[in-house]
Amino acid sequence: MLNTYETDIVAWANQQAHFLRSGNLSALDFEHLAEEIEDVGKSEQRELANRMSVLMTHLLKWEFQPARRSNSWQLIIKEQRKAIVRRLKNTPSLKSTINNNT
Repeated sequence: MLNTYETDIVAWANQQAHFLRSGNLSALDFEHLAEEIEDVGKSEQRELANRMSVLMTHLLKWEFQPARRSNSWQLIIKEQRKAIVRRLKNTPSLKSTINNNT
């Protein structure tokens, strides 16, 4: 098997998907597959943390800079709240991440 993981991760991912779909399990790059699967979870956690950070920043601005409040801040707060709810709905296991970090 030509391992393109180091040189072209997109080609490698397509190759691994092909092996999975065709049942060619012996050709799979298990070590890198495991890493990539773990990275998906980490990516989801980072996305949630980023959205929560943006939300908290704008809530603090809203609270402590009332003279500078704007529609854009209000829209950002609203959008971040919606995005966080969607992310938690689509990935329920992230709720435990929030609870473990509080």
